Amino acid sequence: MKIEQQIMAAAQAAVKALYGQDVPEKMVQTQKTRSEFEGNLTLVVFPFVKMARKSPEQTGQELGEYLVEHCDAISKFNVVKGFLNLSISDEAWLNLLTDIDKDEHYGERPADENSPLVMIEYSSPNTNKPLHLGHVRNNLLGWSLAQIMEANGNKVVKTNIVNDRGIHICKSMLAWQKWGNGETPESSGKKGDHLIGDYYVLFDKHYREEIKELVAQGMDEEQAKQEAPLIKEAHEMLVKWEKNDPEVRALWEKMNNWVYAGFDETYQKMGVKFDKIYYESQTYLKGKAKVEEGLAKGLFERHEDNSVWADLTNEGLDQKLLLRSDGTSVYMTQDIGTAEMRFQDYPIDKMIYVVGNEQNYHFQVLSILLDRLGFKWGKELVHFSYGMVELPNGKMKSREGTVVDADDLMALMVEDAYNTSMELGKFDDMTEEERREIARIVGMGALKYFILKVDARKNMLFNPEESIDFNGNTGPFIQYTYARIRSILRKAASLTSTTSLTSTTSLSEKEVELIQKMSEYGAAVEQAGKDYSPSGIANYCYELTKVFNQFYHDFSILNEPDEQKKAVRLMLAKNVAKILKNGMALLGIEVPERM
Repeated sequence: MKIEQQIMAAAQAAVKALYGQDVPEKMVQTQKTRSEFEGNLTLVVFPFVKMARKSPEQTGQELGEYLVEHCDAISKFNVVKGFLNLSISDEAWLNLLTDIDKDEHYGERPADENSPLVMIEYSSPNTNKPLHLGHVRNNLLGWSLAQIMEANGNKVVKTNIVNDRGIHICKSMLAWQKWGNGETPESSGKKGDHLIGDYYVLFDKHYREEIKELVAQGMDEEQAKQEAPLIKEAHEMLVKWEKNDPEVRALWEKMNNWVYAGFDETYQKMGVKFDKIYYESQTYLKGKAKVEEGLAKGLFERHEDNSVWADLTNEGLDQKLLLRSDGTSVYMTQDIGTAEMRFQDYPIDKMIYVVGNEQNYHFQVLSILLDRLGFKWGKELVHFSYGMVELPNGKMKSREGTVVDADDLMALMVEDAYNTSMELGKFDDMTEEERREIARIVGMGALKYFILKVDARKNMLFNPEESIDFNGNTGPFIQYTYARIRSILRKAASLTSTTSLTSTTSLSEKEVELIQKMSEYGAAVEQAGKDYSPSGIANYCYELTKVFNQFYHDFSILNEPDEQKKAVRLMLAKNVAKILKNGMALLGIEVPERM
């Protein structure tokens, strides 16, 4: 039983014995004792003062005396006003350490057949350009959230909705037709998503030139945007696509397949994947059908121009367009169609959408509409809303000069990790293959940790140089500590001692602090699941790393002459490494065995 649970049960028994009252668990509040007072855990006395009919100090004194006598985990106590500070016995801490040691996934809960099914949607790319820095934050948040929800005992399905249709796709297709000369990823040596992205930029360049020309001929700019020959051709292509024109569809399929191959490569480098991918080309018609069904039930209304709207004024919102007058769908309609398909595919209990905060209103509306249409999770859908991520100006240049490419960023991080490790002499005794692999782990760890340690709701500035620091609140700092512990454990394994722990070993303050910090991992995982907050896990891993390094600075492990103390410290080190590895895995971060 956890120490907090033992104290809770003993405190309930104490109140019953001393004051004749049964108290519920929620009345027994414990917290970590503040550093300026002696003790490990503090019991808040105020809820029991009325029952005792005594002052907070007297009540605390009586409860403390009872607990020391009846609870083996408590060795002594002191009372400060209405707070009862409890010192936990070394034996209780050692028992807790042994429990932590026995459980490979201490602090995490596995799913079972009765666990709720949580579906998490993230990534949501367009097939007309490669993934960029914003997608990096989205994918890392989505992947980490999925690991955290699983660690909290949920079944999880990771999904992606690919925006593979629409005018923007036709722009890339048209540009390739006009200026591509049959170029392919193989003939150009470019990743497919980059190749298509280049044609999207090329379309824009020629389109701007046409607008400029029409404006010079006396047309106003808005009209020129509509009348430019290129945009008209793109719209004609879209109409043909919607009518299933075989030639347009064949080109669309070929170019999209190039993009998917490129995306797959990027996802693999990023360390993310999906259980199910949906495509808007397959969901938008479902959405239209669902809206028509809602219209027939009187949930929506058709206006004179034939467009279909949802009236949300009763919910304090405005009216929302669902189908245009020509019958074509909008994003909201597509999201309804995707929800319909997902609901048919999986018995979803909760749906989480990982989408930037510019879409807050969209998901507020979607939640109401899905609830109206009878989706049981509609009202409770979660929009995991996150802020923008940017780079300091001049750190990196992208193809368009505005968007930072995901592949370029990841390559830069791995290269920086390699160069920094070489400068610090960390690679001296390694083969080139090992150096490259560790540089990949450290570079990607630096990128992921720097992005995930920030509260997702906030806008953030990603600084590649700051992220690859082997000191401070960074991925490499935690990875280096893990590698150091693994090195200690390898050396210890070569020694002959096989001393096992006994409950009589005395513990230093730093050792107790380390066990207590490890014991908080489960609470950190649970809180991160409740708050949908990868940053909670990142910050826990950093705090645990700091506490271990303070302990390691003050105490020797391998050179400790007392075999009992050495056995305790090795077990401490082993379990810190285990929790760091598991915690970093919840962030999608690997830890190297040596560094």
